[in-house]
Amino acid sequence: MAQFKYCNAYRASDRVFQFLIKEVIYKCEYSDVDTLFRIFLFRLLNKNSTWVELEKRIGDISLATFDSNTYATALEDIRETQPIYGNAFILCANKAFGYDLKHLNQLALLEQVFVRGEARKKLLQASSLEELFRTLRSLPLIGNFMAYQIAIDMNYSEVFNFDENDFTIAGPGALRGVKKCIEDPMGASTEDIIMHMVVHQDEEFERLGIQFKSLGDRKLHAIDCQGLFCETDKYSREKHPELKSNRKKIKAAFKPTSDSIDYFYPPKWGIKFN
Repeated sequence: MAQFKYCNAYRASDRVFQFLIKEVIYKCEYSDVDTLFRIFLFRLLNKNSTWVELEKRIGDISLATFDSNTYATALEDIRETQPIYGNAFILCANKAFGYDLKHLNQLALLEQVFVRGEARKKLLQASSLEELFRTLRSLPLIGNFMAYQIAIDMNYSEVFNFDENDFTIAGPGALRGVKKCIEDPMGASTEDIIMHMVVHQDEEFERLGIQFKSLGDRKLHAIDCQGLFCETDKYSREKHPELKSNRKKIKAAFKPTSDSIDYFYPPKWGIKFN
């Protein structure tokens, strides 16, 4: 049962990632600022069906159509029939902009960043993945891991081309996963351990006799290794419950589907499959 729950969570994440790449970032040609706006909004919602329903009500999702009241009305309409948020991330739900409803505060954040403030200039002018992260982290409602995830998502686009291995932040799941894998980190931070895994992956695969199937010629990057520790935490909740942590259950049980995924990756990766 453990592997079924695990696979369900992993495949759901695949679908969200593919939707982000194909339908949000590379659906058609957008300006740099529109691309960042679309990525930011999608990751706050993190739910494919919400994006589809929002497009039905709004039309093209861009700054040209963005009005916080109009988007709020559309999201409230969608909330009548389905949850508007995915469950992959724990989103900050404080009332930073004075609203009781989370999505109203988030729309106010988008307006502050992309319409009224200087933040969008700072985002566009970022010179590294870490600087992009720091700018995002300075915003209301955005915690460490959400800032890192949005920075990575923005770097999937053509707006930026930072080295993903220059910087990483461990999310809550990765922190738990590392603790379950490494009894004594000998003073190394979780980020140090993730980067060690990136640097030494080939020699460790060889040492352990693992025939690792990479994504074409693209090796594991920091975001991948961070995710692997997170997935290890999820799997071990079922398979190894004796490894205690503050999370005990998997959010969603496995539901089989016959739908296939037509995988597409950022063209700039230049992935070559043998």
